[in-house]
Amino acid sequence: MSRRTRNSVRTSTGTRNTPATLFAALGDETRLRIVVRLSTGEPRSISQLTQGSRLTRQAVTKHLRILERVGVVRHERRGRESRFRFNPQPLSESQKFLEHIAKQWDHALARLKAFVED
Repeated sequence: MSRRTRNSVRTSTGTRNTPATLFAALGDETRLRIVVRLSTGEPRSISQLTQGSRLTRQAVTKHLRILERVGVVRHERRGRESRFRFNPQPLSESQKFLEHIAKQWDHALARLKAFVED
């Protein structure tokens, strides 16, 4: 995995975000709930995303814009309405980043084990 791939994720808009930016966006409980609702595959309007919650349309819009910036959400216009769709690609890229870190830890722990056992 190249350093560029490890340290940044290209969004649907072509900008690069670091995994930390993506994790920060998903670190908010409200945004994470929005992603879970969108991950069913069905595009949803802001009205649909506010149903059953105490959030205002403006609050949901703010959270959706943040998710769009990191590339996890895309919007499409249908008439006068915007519908939002989940984009799993940035999460897949971040998963590769986490797998790389896990391998580094595995190697470090194996070296420690070998040192302790010798």
